[in-house]
Amino acid sequence: MHIKILVTGGSGFIGTNIIQFYLDKNIEILSLDICKPRKKSHESCFKRLDICDKNKLARCICEFSPTHVIHLAARTDLDGTKLSDYSANIVGVKNLIEGINQSGKVIKSLFASSMLVCEVGYQPVDYNDYKTSTVYGESKVLTEKIIKEYSSIRSEWNIIRPTSIWGPWFRVPYRNFFDLLISRRYINLKKNGAIKTFGYIGNSVYQIDRLLFSENPLLNHKTFYIGDNPPVSISKWANEILSVLGRKPAAEVPFYFFKVLALLGDFGGKIGVKFPMNSFRLNNMTTNNIQKLDDLYLAIGKPPYSRMDGTIQTLNWIKRQHN
Repeated sequence: MHIKILVTGGSGFIGTNIIQFYLDKNIEILSLDICKPRKKSHESCFKRLDICDKNKLARCICEFSPTHVIHLAARTDLDGTKLSDYSANIVGVKNLIEGINQSGKVIKSLFASSMLVCEVGYQPVDYNDYKTSTVYGESKVLTEKIIKEYSSIRSEWNIIRPTSIWGPWFRVPYRNFFDLLISRRYINLKKNGAIKTFGYIGNSVYQIDRLLFSENPLLNHKTFYIGDNPPVSISKWANEILSVLGRKPAAEVPFYFFKVLALLGDFGGKIGVKFPMNSFRLNNMTTNNIQKLDDLYLAIGKPPYSRMDGTIQTLNWIKRQHN
């Protein structure tokens, strides 16, 4: 079988790494996005297209005739105030499903959702238990429901919920985290911050690929978080990165220092001034957010990279970007 993979949102962080992974394997791939690729070498497999344009998307899918689809395209910021601000998430997935059905050639599709279908710190009973606190998260809840309730999708499928993914080609917030450490401007919250599930992008690509080409029918039509075990506190990880840089552990300051910064950030936001800290971010820093990965690891095995492996590769990538 001649494999052909369609990736929506291929110019994004995860998409860029996915595209490179399959190009390295000489697999035919088409990247759809409204933004140009982050890597110039990806322009050869790139097509500018808005997934909200139903007819153009359907025509593109039928012309390319993919065997597999990875849907990553979405508006992911938290600045929207109403669901219509996230039409790319809701309308986009409807259009993609219709395009897949018109093609009739797709074997397997992966649809990216978000861990923010549940608010930070909430532990869902199962994958149909939602409790979001953002409009973005609400748009992703609707996305999942559309996929699950669209009984006539003419391909096998999985929903994936990326956790806090980091690594080469990332941007905010974790690129900022690395840059602060490199520039010696990072400070830790005293008594360590919250414990969270992170995911190195090399492992995320591995997990996506294994799900996409799984031949186990018991895995179809299921939802999986994408990330790494074990979870870790941001403070511990920061000190691991500093150790790779040959430096001492980060200085620690008490909670009230961050609280003052958060209040300043809240005020700045009201008058249109961006600030690196606000109450929303402080809550994220101090609330555990551990996702269930046992079912993913049982299904596809342990990923190939340790957190230290990923840290070293990411620091090397940042160094190359600066040269």
